[in-house]
Amino acid sequence: MKNPVLNFLCLILEKMLNILTFKSNDSPRADENANSYEVSLFKRGDLLEVPRTLFVHFGIYLGDNKVAHMMPDILPAITSDKSRIQNVVTNKRLIMGVITKMASIRVDNVQDFAYGGKIIVNHMDCRIRNKPLFYEEIALRAEKLVGATSYSLLWDNCEHFVTHCRYGIPVSFQTEKVNPEHKQKWLMFH
Repeated sequence: MKNPVLNFLCLILEKMLNILTFKSNDSPRADENANSYEVSLFKRGDLLEVPRTLFVHFGIYLGDNKVAHMMPDILPAITSDKSRIQNVVTNKRLIMGVITKMASIRVDNVQDFAYGGKIIVNHMDCRIRNKPLFYEEIALRAEKLVGATSYSLLWDNCEHFVTHCRYGIPVSFQTEKVNPEHKQKWLMFH
């Protein structure tokens, strides 16, 4: 246990979430046989997108069926047990990570990253003025950042992570849709 206050807050949040009828076994692991991804089509350093219902999730392909991606997650602040942290992030862990502004940049296999969704490759290359860095540099940047980190839905999310790694600038088009003021500030400085 790293922080007793965080432990208490997590306990309270978990009880509140249980009251709000979240399933007790809400692990987002997709059925391993439901989707298979042709990872031979991906290059180390590719930017991967997975559209979800309300948002798009992003990651950097590292090769060997591995993806680095940022996930809101409370567990790295509570424990240093790497085997527990590496388990697929449950909805409760994710929600508590958003609330407490904590995350981890983690490495998961393509199936766990995609969570059953369709993967789009390098779609942002046509939206960002900066050219992508070299593929190996992109992957190395992502690998260096693996571990616990701060999180902000608007200012420091998975899209900021991948655009920093691939283009050298942290930007989120999803944030701009929610907060147009962010785009104006970003354009002033870049």
